[in-house]
Amino acid sequence: MRVLVCIKRVPLVGGKITLREDSLAVDTKYLGFTFSPHEECAVEEAVRITEQHGGSATVMTLGPPEATEQLQFAMSLGVHDAVLLEDGGHEWGPMATAAAIAEDILEQQQLGKGWDLILFGTDAPDSGDYQVGARVAEALGMPYATGIKGIEIGDAGVVLRRENGASVELTAMGLPAVVAVKEGLNLPRYPSLPGRLRAKSKPIRKATPSWQSDPNKTVRFRLPAVERSAAIQLGEGVEAVDSIIALLKDLGMVAK
Repeated sequence: MRVLVCIKRVPLVGGKITLREDSLAVDTKYLGFTFSPHEECAVEEAVRITEQHGGSATVMTLGPPEATEQLQFAMSLGVHDAVLLEDGGHEWGPMATAAAIAEDILEQQQLGKGWDLILFGTDAPDSGDYQVGARVAEALGMPYATGIKGIEIGDAGVVLRRENGASVELTAMGLPAVVAVKEGLNLPRYPSLPGRLRAKSKPIRKATPSWQSDPNKTVRFRLPAVERSAAIQLGEGVEAVDSIIALLKDLGMVAK
């Protein structure tokens, strides 16, 4: 069983978000990078599948050379090798990204190195679109399912579980297939120190995909309005007692 996991390098935002001057992207000058919880579950599932059924797990991303950090993190969890599709400094929208990924997968298929199962996160962690997995499946002519929270490999293919309100949907499909998973599919493991050391020596294949501009253009990002709160100092020490009592009376918390 050969499993491919596609991840996206995105800013690690733990505090105040600031935008670039052109308002077309998050200012990453002082931020670290990661990939989404959905994709963490996809990586974990790929490792579990190969541990149970044999084979190999590969992680792929389209990004700058610095994305090697995210690939090595995935390999420290048990992924066997990685692919870096170098972005060449271009801005890649979902259509162009899907085309680049599909192009590389087709090339590997022609070399007899295709994958049986291709995993994505359900949606992009930064832009929130749900397009890349579906577009890759369409380009490859493979069956596709999204929002998956359970994967069971069998002799006839794969059985997928998706939660729909109070009900559960089970879908069976043959392989090869493309599946987009959601957070909660499993509990991702933490990398061990030996795993991190081994990841540095695992192979990363690099390729330069054909770039094409997306017909869909980002106009601008806008930060949500921040609700501001204010505090009024009623006084200091015993001098504030009368003001506090008056306020409590106004609020109806004590009798007037």
